[in-house]
Amino acid sequence: MSLACSQSSCNRLASCFAVFFLVLLQTKIATSALIMSMRNHHNNYHHRRPMVRTNQSTCALFLGSWVRDESYPLYQSSYCPTIIDAEFNCQMYGRPDSEYLKYRWQPLNCELPRFNGLEFLLKMRGKSMMFVGDSLGRNQWESLICMVSSSVPQAYTQMSRGDPFSIFKFSEYDVTISFYKAPYLVDIDVVQGKRVLRLEEISGNANAWRNADVLMFNTGHWWSHKGSLQGWDYMESGGTYYQDMDRLVALERGLGTWAKWVDANIDTTRTRVFFQSISPTHYNPSEWSTGTTTATTKNCYGETAPVSGSTYPGEFPDQMRVVDTVIRGMQNPAYLLDITMLSELRKDGHPSIYSGDLSPQQRANPDRSADCSHWCLPGLPDTWNQLLYTALFF
Repeated sequence: MSLACSQSSCNRLASCFAVFFLVLLQTKIATSALIMSMRNHHNNYHHRRPMVRTNQSTCALFLGSWVRDESYPLYQSSYCPTIIDAEFNCQMYGRPDSEYLKYRWQPLNCELPRFNGLEFLLKMRGKSMMFVGDSLGRNQWESLICMVSSSVPQAYTQMSRGDPFSIFKFSEYDVTISFYKAPYLVDIDVVQGKRVLRLEEISGNANAWRNADVLMFNTGHWWSHKGSLQGWDYMESGGTYYQDMDRLVALERGLGTWAKWVDANIDTTRTRVFFQSISPTHYNPSEWSTGTTTATTKNCYGETAPVSGSTYPGEFPDQMRVVDTVIRGMQNPAYLLDITMLSELRKDGHPSIYSGDLSPQQRANPDRSADCSHWCLPGLPDTWNQLLYTALFF
């Protein structure tokens, strides 16, 4: 076969080759630009993202604002008085206003599915959920029980309260929702009459968590307590005992121990692991009132409405930087239920002086007696559970 060609045909062939190589070069340049753009986008994303997200939803669940909704609350406190602790049962203990119950969380770019307790039980049939942490975890645990119970008022249930372990069971669905008290998550032992917080030991607590199908962890508040509220006498880390250390350093070591345990012991193909971000307090009204205070606003006492808008003017908890760092470093990151910002907007949601059976003298002195750490039930923890419900099933 001859490779010779006429002048005209050779010119056409050369022209075709030129076009082909030009297209190839442009494609290569475009592909390189696309790869570089993707790399830059990836790097910028990791640089700017504030928290770890394990959900792939396009819904920004934790960004939004509070809107009034007359269909709320999802249940009445009178429906489950034996479940709600006195310190959370604001309506029973005399809170005169109820507008704080009429707010629904509205995410920025989607609608939250309304909580359905029966659907929850059907999807969780034969499974167990465990809340592990401090009294904020108990706050959320009791909220979820009330939310589910109100949907199946005739269901046979069993409840057993203990320390550290409390269990609530919906018998006909074989669903258990339990709470395990572990304020630091890591172990605390008594040695020669002294309480020792062991920053690298967790097995004493963690053996109780192994078989749950859904785990919701929280910690944070107890790490900052001092004086009579401090829950330990010594901290132990690396074989050395400390009377005190930087509390954020201690939190990071303790959370690091928890994260290593989860990575080593939890099969995330079988068990869903969540971590509740830091629940904020409202003891400083200058954070939301631009520095102006009155006789009735020296803390959360007298607050009856959320902060408007989508951002909180006060400081973001330092502990969240630690939580973010630790969860980022996990082999299988826990799903961060990022309730901090949306909860910061709810200065109206705390028990204040309606936290159990306070004396008249205590109620007359909200500066000293108001609880601006925990949350009323019904109330804000119901939204935490609505977000948990969404993350679990949608």
